[in-house]
Amino acid sequence: MMLRALAALSGLLAVGIGAFGAHGISDVQAKAWIATGATYGLAHAAVVLWAADRFRPAGWLLVMGALLFAGALYALGLGGPRWMGMVAPAGGVLMLAGWGVLLAGVASGR
Repeated sequence: MMLRALAALSGLLAVGIGAFGAHGISDVQAKAWIATGATYGLAHAAVVLWAADRFRPAGWLLVMGALLFAGALYALGLGGPRWMGMVAPAGGVLMLAGWGVLLAGVASGR
């Protein structure tokens, strides 16, 4: 239940902050950070909703990674501290780990 809720939250944030970035922000770099965060957040939300019951460990890695990665980019795009840029790679590593676990699960026929 919590995994699905976090996936839904990721999707909600991706659409809401992505729309704000597209229409309410004029700085080109801020728009790019927000657009990238929204793209990754929305894509991973959809995959986590699919994987929640089939590949739970992968789902947790993917959703936590996406929230960290996209959240850091949202923070940067909305004027947050520059050190948030150091959080994004940690989220990226979690997403990569999640995809690896998902690949292993699919390849093993689970």
